[in-house]
Amino acid sequence: MVHYDNDKAWDMTSSYASDVAIDLSGIWKLSSAEGDHQVRMDIPGDVHTALRDAKVIPDPYFGRNENDVQWVGHRDWIIERSFYVDEPDATWYLDVDYLDTVAVVFLNDIPVLSADNCFRRYRPDVSSALQQGENTIRIHFHSSIKAGADRQASQPFYVPYHPGNSPIPHGNMLRKPQCHFGWDWNIALAPLGIYGTIALRRLDVARIDHVSTSQHHVDGGVELHVELTLHAAQPASVPTHLSLGDERLRLDCGVSAGDTVIRHVFFVEDPKLWWPAGSGEQALYTLTVELPDETVTKQIGFRKVELLTDKDEAGSRFAFRINGREIFCRGANWIPADALHSLTSREKTEDLLSSAAEANMNMIRVWGGGFYEQDWFYDLCDRLGLMVWQDFMFACNLYPCTDDFLDNVEHEVDYQVRRLSSHPSIVLWCGDNELVGALNWFEESRDNRDRYLVAYDRLNRTIERALKKAAPSALWWPSSPASGYLDYGDAWHADGSGDMHYWSVWHENKSFDNYRAVKPRFCSEFGFQSYTSMPVIRTYADEKDMNISSPVIELHQKNAGGNERIAGTIFRYFRFPKDFENFVYISQVQQALAIKTAVEYWRSLKPHCMGTLYWQLNDTWPVASWSSLDYGGSWKALHYAARHFFQPVAVSAIPSEGTNVVQFSTVNDTAEEVEIDMNIFALLTDGTRMPLKSASGACGPDAAVIMADVDMAQLPDGALLSWNFIASNGMTGEGHHVAETYKALELQPPGLAHSVKALDDGQFELEVSATGLALFVMVEADVAGRYSDNLFDLTAGETRRIIFSPLDKTLTLPPSFKLFDLFSSQSHG
Repeated sequence: MVHYDNDKAWDMTSSYASDVAIDLSGIWKLSSAEGDHQVRMDIPGDVHTALRDAKVIPDPYFGRNENDVQWVGHRDWIIERSFYVDEPDATWYLDVDYLDTVAVVFLNDIPVLSADNCFRRYRPDVSSALQQGENTIRIHFHSSIKAGADRQASQPFYVPYHPGNSPIPHGNMLRKPQCHFGWDWNIALAPLGIYGTIALRRLDVARIDHVSTSQHHVDGGVELHVELTLHAAQPASVPTHLSLGDERLRLDCGVSAGDTVIRHVFFVEDPKLWWPAGSGEQALYTLTVELPDETVTKQIGFRKVELLTDKDEAGSRFAFRINGREIFCRGANWIPADALHSLTSREKTEDLLSSAAEANMNMIRVWGGGFYEQDWFYDLCDRLGLMVWQDFMFACNLYPCTDDFLDNVEHEVDYQVRRLSSHPSIVLWCGDNELVGALNWFEESRDNRDRYLVAYDRLNRTIERALKKAAPSALWWPSSPASGYLDYGDAWHADGSGDMHYWSVWHENKSFDNYRAVKPRFCSEFGFQSYTSMPVIRTYADEKDMNISSPVIELHQKNAGGNERIAGTIFRYFRFPKDFENFVYISQVQQALAIKTAVEYWRSLKPHCMGTLYWQLNDTWPVASWSSLDYGGSWKALHYAARHFFQPVAVSAIPSEGTNVVQFSTVNDTAEEVEIDMNIFALLTDGTRMPLKSASGACGPDAAVIMADVDMAQLPDGALLSWNFIASNGMTGEGHHVAETYKALELQPPGLAHSVKALDDGQFELEVSATGLALFVMVEADVAGRYSDNLFDLTAGETRRIIFSPLDKTLTLPPSFKLFDLFSSQSHG
């Protein structure tokens, strides 16, 4: 037992060696390099959370505390603990990953590792530093801020970073999550810590360094090629067992000192295939590799994936074909689950990914400014049927091209690709996020484009070569957005080829209709901001701060001009909200409308467009942002809307350009033809409906067709167009369309009412009714939870039954519910 006295004492249990391993996770002592702070720190974990828990710093997420904790990132920090070894006379190595980032590890005051890449796994031999009995391990974390500045100063020429995204400078010098230095949705803290494994392991004969697989689909089955890399201290024979499903075999492998590669091919006859969500089963097999002292398992899904980029009249395609079938990709962009690792958990991440699947998504893009996620993250995607577009971790900056930097990147890519490429969910590896565009963002690169273009190409080629060496069959895309291989054009505005990031509606302040001005082949980023929900705002702001211009609310808006753009858009489309709560509500309604406008139109272009991934799925802390999920995982209005507009069979109203006609587009992402029956109405502002027409017809598999059209001149003045439909596969939907803007509608009191009943299973049933027209009804509880439906319309005399599932399953008393709707959000004199 080791005891530290720092005004408050705690116990820190030392680790004892098992036969082959010492787990060094748990409680460590944290202190500043100057020695003026000494607190406990949980590993895995981060320095900021340890200091917060010890009340050395306030909660960085509350109020304007972000400003008060900046000193932490400027300091060096030291963590240490002790452990015992009974028999040190063997080969021992340290095993550590997710080490963030510039750090030196000492064992009994002997340096055993100097690390500078958060995305690598380190396994240094530490045998000579161990002693019998008690040992001390110490890790000295160097300030990332200082390290970035030092490395920038040593570059042969200045390498620009994006100051709008990164208020903490020079993060592009380090192989560390770029959003740690801030982003236009993230807090700027430059955190430090260990977020993965730290252990000491004994190397008796050999260890498993890599297990990677590739699959070859042939007549009658699939060949699974397994490549096993063993590392040994000296030549030996290693009994090795490989298992796939029910098949198990033993290989007596002769290994040399250093690395030995062993290959084996399993043939699986007529396997069950892995399909994306909504397209089939997520069939999975378990591959196991066993050594006497170590076992590694991999989750295997058999699927064939192709990226179609063939040329056509518009330019060239960008479509994924899975198991011979083209799949329209519906989804969002993933950013780290939290700005501080200690505040994340597997359960929280699983909830976020499950929410994506529940909103009818089949793809997420792991964005290039965060992490290569833990193995279990991709296991979850495998099981949920979420295809993964995996960026390499480079985003929105320019980067060094020195030999040492590129060598570091090569090791990073090799490790990450070998670790992850067996996951069936990963369908694409992409070189970076927006680095081609970044060449035009900085004065230095505009003035000397050749220099910086060559630097970029060196980096991009390093990543590509390392990927192809580690996984020759992996699909590669050079950058996002990109119009094609070796195409350095403007993929933010050119829509004929490749993938597109379309930001003109948000960043250029164009109308929602502008989404219909482009026809992307695949839109991998587009977004519109809203405020986070009121229950979340109350976690970081006091009542006095509930004003969009208050310093606290402004600090929790990281996009320059974001609050003004939200307000300006409200002026464009809505009557101004009567108070702060309703301002938040309308901001979420208009965010849902913006993304719905884009997705519905782009889906109607199928197969010209074959993917829409909006920005962004989740938040890293409580902040105004483009996310559809609040920090903590609650669904914003956009996420409820996404469940409808991403439904595999959907009907949407698409205005015909230059006319008064609205066309009804039916899209079918399933493999079977569906019959559609729909009813179309004129919806009056008193909530009554006038039938206009009915329509029915077939929509073939994986197709989009125009089912009906309506001339808006047929509607009475001031009326809305509404519809509902039912498909032969049981899918249903409804919607409305406004000819001009919502602020032009002369809405009337909707007469909203609700009742609540507790159910036996811990859920609550709400019955929401209206005597008039209630648009965009949102139910909000004073406790966290999920609704069976939200953001819906009610007509006169209509009642909607909603099930609320509280996050706290022990809740006995009904929560307090509040209803929002468009009429009630406005001031009426």
